[in-house]
Amino acid sequence: MDIVINLSPIVDFITLPPHLMIWRFFVLFGWLPLALTFLWGAREMWLSYIRGQWAKENAKYVLLAIDIPRGNEQTPKAIENFFAYLGGAHSSFNLIEKWWEGGFQLSFSFEIVSIEGYTQFLIHTPVKHRDLVESGIYAQYPDAEITEVEDYTTGLPTKFPDEEYDIYGAEFIQKNHWVFPIKTYENFEHQMGAPETQYKDPMAALMDMCSSLRRGEQLWYQLIVIPIGFDWAEEGEKEISRLLGETIESEKNIFDKIGDLAIEWMGDFSEFVYKLWGDIEDKEKEEDEKFRMMNLKPKQKKQIEAITEKVSKLGFEFKIRMVYVAKKEVMNSPKVMGGFVGFMKHFFLHDLNNISPELKMTATRAFYLFRTSRVNRKKNKLIKNYINRDDWAGKTPGIFNIEELASIWHFPVEAVVKAPLIQKAPGRKAEPPMSLPIGEERVSEEILEPIFEEEIFKGEKNEGPKAGKPKLEAIRDKEVEKAREAKRIFKEEIMAEPASQTGLGSPRSLGEAGQAEKKASPPGNLPVA
Repeated sequence: MDIVINLSPIVDFITLPPHLMIWRFFVLFGWLPLALTFLWGAREMWLSYIRGQWAKENAKYVLLAIDIPRGNEQTPKAIENFFAYLGGAHSSFNLIEKWWEGGFQLSFSFEIVSIEGYTQFLIHTPVKHRDLVESGIYAQYPDAEITEVEDYTTGLPTKFPDEEYDIYGAEFIQKNHWVFPIKTYENFEHQMGAPETQYKDPMAALMDMCSSLRRGEQLWYQLIVIPIGFDWAEEGEKEISRLLGETIESEKNIFDKIGDLAIEWMGDFSEFVYKLWGDIEDKEKEEDEKFRMMNLKPKQKKQIEAITEKVSKLGFEFKIRMVYVAKKEVMNSPKVMGGFVGFMKHFFLHDLNNISPELKMTATRAFYLFRTSRVNRKKNKLIKNYINRDDWAGKTPGIFNIEELASIWHFPVEAVVKAPLIQKAPGRKAEPPMSLPIGEERVSEEILEPIFEEEIFKGEKNEGPKAGKPKLEAIRDKEVEKAREAKRIFKEEIMAEPASQTGLGSPRSLGEAGQAEKKASPPGNLPVA
């Protein structure tokens, strides 16, 4: 039986004029990209709709202000432990829950806000995970204060251009593939100096810049964290294979796969040969691997070790946004934007990874045509995504492990960070001494009576009864003077206490007169309970 292949349609198509050939090709195959685009758009619209419906019932959030105690000596290792604990918020969804009900993984937003120099650490968390966040913070910082506060982003314009305010900002992304780690806090330890200052906290630069903001200036820093599973570590193994020059299964073409299948059949057929010469083959493979490792460049060896270290720890998806909001007459974008970029440069490793602003899509700048309208559109998108803490909009999230997250967001170590306007808890709570005068000018005689009686008894014993009364008056005057001095010092310490250390810009330790005497009051939109 003869098989006849008719090639006349192909010949007729090739012999057509170019314009007819293009039209015929479009009619036959041009609908495929249009159909695929339509299906992709329909899927995105459906997901957006059902996720919005699911979020109304399940995605309720609360904003928590975190005040750490004064004299904090905890290194970022404490926050790394906290992020590991936060991994318990990871949820799994089946196909029905994801594609029909709209379920998705809820995210957390770790924020630092500086409003006219008053700096506050905040966590935007789902209501159902609030207990998880609070218990994780208290486990690492037992004396911390956690307060539910209002959203500091309210009361400011969300549409630009605006007559009074302007903004600058961007999203920050990993420059290289996310399997390569950034410089982490363990690399900031130094062997010189006093033990308490050997850790050179990179947060010092950011805190100093935040404290320098003037009236009318605000800096918002947002780190969105999305719990994920463990599949991301497989990408690290693939990257290591690429560095070693190994062929990855998913990157093989059809010819490679056919060849692998033929070799597998041949291997099954000649299994007894491999059993006889298995030892020789294993030795050859071992020698080949040793030879391959010896020929790696120092940069490749460092990359392999760094990737292995990164994927050994728990990972999260992340998204970083930064917004600088200020009145037009006081705006100083070179200082704030340059300062924040400089803070991120602390984590730069040229042969591994670094964090840099995403300039093409999210940064509030544009070149060439229609610059003003394009910049305003970017500003509106950026501030909208920031206020909504949107983990969906903008650039695709990257992946950090818990050590990297703790490096870029942690409470500053007070021994090396001297920013005076960071909100802090007043410290360990304790009752004042019983003998400390609080409400009266004169010390109670009931408190001092045992002292007087003891001294009188000594006077009568050693010097006779006549010496008791003068000695009593001298002792009374001396003890009262001591108590008054203690009260004076106590008042001076309270009055001198910065507003930033009494909680969220509200000077809790000062009376109404004390507040009126302050040169500057906290900004109006500072988060308060």
